[in-house]
Amino acid sequence: MSMPAEFLDIAKRLNNWGRWGSDDEIGTLNLITDSVVRDAAATVRTGRRVPLALPLEQNGVQTGLIPGRINPLHTMVQINQEIFGPGTVATSDDAVTFGLQAATHWDALTHVSHSGRLYNGRPADTITAHAGAEFSGIDKPAHIISRGVLLDVARARGLDRLPGDHAVTPEDLDAAEELAGVTVRAGDIVLVRTGQIQLCLGGDKHGYGFPSPGLSIRTPEWFHARDVAAVANDTLTFEIFPPEIENLWLPVHALDLVEMGMLQGQNWNLEELSTACAEEGRYAFLLSAMPEPFVGATGTPVAPVAVL
Repeated sequence: MSMPAEFLDIAKRLNNWGRWGSDDEIGTLNLITDSVVRDAAATVRTGRRVPLALPLEQNGVQTGLIPGRINPLHTMVQINQEIFGPGTVATSDDAVTFGLQAATHWDALTHVSHSGRLYNGRPADTITAHAGAEFSGIDKPAHIISRGVLLDVARARGLDRLPGDHAVTPEDLDAAEELAGVTVRAGDIVLVRTGQIQLCLGGDKHGYGFPSPGLSIRTPEWFHARDVAAVANDTLTFEIFPPEIENLWLPVHALDLVEMGMLQGQNWNLEELSTACAEEGRYAFLLSAMPEPFVGATGTPVAPVAVL
């Protein structure tokens, strides 16, 4: 089944293949220049730090909706073991098995493909069972630090949480930008708050995943026009779920990751940040969201921190 014409038209308008050269593997992260980072550091006024990650725990956000994406299984491999002999310093060690996209995470550009292609036109079969992603694995970005901007769509609409069938539109992003009193600019990392994660935090993990508000197929062009470096939100699926167009599953993933080469993040807890930004009257901040450099991986857990 081929992709519908509506999708292909959007894909053509925002395609970034070759923009940073045929060998490029990091896409829109190229927009985070030294100048962008200096300007991001200048947004810090109080030093207030707001964590944005969910806990990594066995009773995590995953419910089995996505096969293989298991919550962390934590095992103690040694407990107070005197490995150098009796009376010496004792050590305790742990091991964890989990899906790299199980909780708060970044999707690598190789997380999805469409029509047999990945970002920058590379063949999808360059991802193998042996080595993972040959190109554009999550280990390729050296660092992700930039100016973060919270677009609090729920607050801009006067709601605590968007309804499950709400597709976030460019008009919603415009309204949230106006509420923030800030203009999204090149190299920014945009965080879109829907309030959906409240369900997860309240214990309703199934309700959190489905139905879910999320980004509309119309939003990638909004981010492309502003040269946004990356986007994350507070939902399990990132885009509205079930999809807007019948049987067109994860089109926003394909547009962001494959066509535009823009990292996207899910399961970010933006509740405390929403409160902090409203209290401070500022919606731009220094954001540190470093990927764990799993070689060849198509995603990574992340523990982002906003510094106001």
